[in-house]
Amino acid sequence: MFDLSDYEAGKKFDGDYPDALKKVQARLDRIQVAHIVHKKPAIIVFEGWDAAGKGGIIKRLTAEWDPRFFEVLPIAAPSAEEKARHYLWRFWTRLPANGTIHVFDRSWYGRVLVERVEGFAPEADWRRAYGEINDFEAQQADCGTTIVKLFVHITQAFQDKQFRQRLDDPWKRWKTGAEDYRNRAQRAAYLDAIQEMLARTHAPDAPWKVIDGNNRKAARIAALTAIADRLEANVSMTPPELDPDVEKMARAALKGGSDDDA
Repeated sequence: MFDLSDYEAGKKFDGDYPDALKKVQARLDRIQVAHIVHKKPAIIVFEGWDAAGKGGIIKRLTAEWDPRFFEVLPIAAPSAEEKARHYLWRFWTRLPANGTIHVFDRSWYGRVLVERVEGFAPEADWRRAYGEINDFEAQQADCGTTIVKLFVHITQAFQDKQFRQRLDDPWKRWKTGAEDYRNRAQRAAYLDAIQEMLARTHAPDAPWKVIDGNNRKAARIAALTAIADRLEANVSMTPPELDPDVEKMARAALKGGSDDDA
C-alpha cells in the first residue's frame, strides 16, 4: 500500500511558509478547543527515521495549544519495571483522558521496528505484535479516541546531512549518539520492517500517513495539515451554547464598561 520511494522528492514548499504555518496553527488551536469542550480524546503517533524532523513538527504542532490539555510523550527504551510486564502496559498507562491530546514521539511500534531489527524481541513476539497493536488501537477507537499516525521518511543522503550538522554544531550534538550510527548501518533491515509495519497496521480507524521529510518546511506543513484534517473530521467543530444564566450574570456585571477601558 505504501512505497517509501514515493516520499523522497523533497520538494520545496510552494507558498508563503510563515503565513501557511500561522494559518494551520490557528486551525489546530480551534481544533484543540473543540476537543476540550466536547471532551474528545486523541492520540497522535510520530514514527520516522533518526533526524527526520519529528521534533520540529511536534514543536510547531503544539505551539498554540493550551498546555493543560495536551502532553508530549517521548518514548525511550523501557525501564526494568516496564520490561517485567507486557510491552503495551506502559502505553496503557499513558492514554489520554477525555478532552486531552497525547502526542507520542515514538510509540508501541518500537516492537516491530527497533526491537525487531536489533533483536531485542524474539521473532515470535514481534510477529504476534501486529495483531496486538491493531487490537489495541481498535479498542481506543471504539472508545471514541481519534488516532493519527505519521511516519516521517527521509533518504540516507538527507539523514547523513542532518547527522553532519549535529556533529558540527556544539548546541546540537546532544541530539546524536552511537545508537544513531548503529541504526544507520541497519537501514535495509529497517526499510523491510517499516514497509511491513505500514502494510499490516494501516486500518480505517488508525490509518498511516507517510510524510516526505526531505524538505523541512514542506514536511511541517504537510504533517500539520494531515493532523488537522484527521482531528477535525472526528470532533464537532460547533462551539457550545453560552449558558443563559452565566450570560445574564456577566452582562449585569459588565454593564457600563467598555472594551476601551482596558
